[in-house]
Amino acid sequence: MDYYTVLVVDDEESIVNIIEYNLKKEKYNVLKAYNGEDGLNLALTNKPDLVILDIMMPKMDGYEVCRRLRAKSDVPIIMLTARADEVDTILGLEMGADDYVTKPFKTRELLARVKANIRRKKNYVTPEKEEVLPTADTFKNLVIDYDRYEVTKNGESIYLTMREYELLFFLAKNKKKPFTREELLTKVWGYDYSCGDARSVDVTIRRLREKIEDDPGKPQYIITKRGIGYYFAG
Repeated sequence: MDYYTVLVVDDEESIVNIIEYNLKKEKYNVLKAYNGEDGLNLALTNKPDLVILDIMMPKMDGYEVCRRLRAKSDVPIIMLTARADEVDTILGLEMGADDYVTKPFKTRELLARVKANIRRKKNYVTPEKEEVLPTADTFKNLVIDYDRYEVTKNGESIYLTMREYELLFFLAKNKKKPFTREELLTKVWGYDYSCGDARSVDVTIRRLREKIEDDPGKPQYIITKRGIGYYFAG
């Protein structure tokens, strides 16, 4: 049995203790930090399987920790926010977080996010991997290499986060088929819609467009199907 390690970074000791208790019940190893600087150092030194990261903290806030950590690691990051503010949510995702949970959170929801994100990271394959994928696909000036997890545009490599890779791969593999946000949360994020938020899909789509489209405002690859969701035009 694999025992995964989760780093919890939050300046509220009571929150850390609650998360630690529930993670240990599920057989996770737990590391703890109570400010951003210590959290970043622990993450870089111990290389946990997942980081749960609060936003408002002393010394270094969660956004900056996320930004610095993402520059050196692709570890899954779940942001915690005390407010259901869309700006907070989007900024965390823009900094490279994979997911977010709003305080006060339900333990079941947080554990579902932890499990899903670790599973995606450890598998590190495209969704529905049982289907045989071609080695690579070429769409105009965009090349998606499924074996190498690489995307190039006009011959130049494009850096994508794990979540961006998986979303792009899934849509490209199912070219021209539209998917709702709820379906994408289930098939790519790996958990039921009841445990997710469609804004995560929208933000990741926007980030992908900024990286692969010539004009993100007039996309030629990832298209919005009004009233439904998104599809890959190819």
